[in-house]
Amino acid sequence: MTKNITSQTIQRLPVYLNFLRSLPEEKKKGNISATAIAEALGLNDVQVRKDLACISSGGRPKIGYCTSELISDLGRFLGFENRDSVIVAGMGNLGKAMMEFGSFADYGFDVVCGFDRKDSIAGTTIGGKPVLHIRDMKEYCQRENIRIGIITVPAKAAQEVCQQMADAGIRYILNFAAVHLNPPEGTQVHNENISITLAMLVRGSK
Repeated sequence: MTKNITSQTIQRLPVYLNFLRSLPEEKKKGNISATAIAEALGLNDVQVRKDLACISSGGRPKIGYCTSELISDLGRFLGFENRDSVIVAGMGNLGKAMMEFGSFADYGFDVVCGFDRKDSIAGTTIGGKPVLHIRDMKEYCQRENIRIGIITVPAKAAQEVCQQMADAGIRYILNFAAVHLNPPEGTQVHNENISITLAMLVRGSK
């Protein structure tokens, strides 16, 4: 059922899940069609139907999908039913926001700890979660078997923190620092430059 699924389809699936989860509770108890999803999201209904067919066999002609079952199918395929612990390095404004953001849990991720170089910040809590000194990252991550990290430090420090995360056993890094990182072998990095993304959004629409 998931054979030959494309990266474009995988990028759209969380959008469908987000929409379905946002529906009123009474609508989640009923059925929904691919056409209704497409119309709500401004997408092509044929494409939506093909995407959903990759991850669910529950669609019925003229009936659509059981909404609650489709939500489960999407969440299961995307791995959101699993629980993965995440750490954040850099307790500036963005890092603090990551620590306090509650919706990560809806997608199977728990931000469990923050790290910073400043002694004045280490030893505090943000969003009810501990903040440790960055020198303690390796011991903490190896003890807790952490495999996912978020970098929100200044650009000049990001490559060093990337290496520290890799040495600590982190295998997946989401980087918000405004610099492209070169991770060591065995570690994957997604560089998310907010300024560039904003520029692409605005300039690309002109």
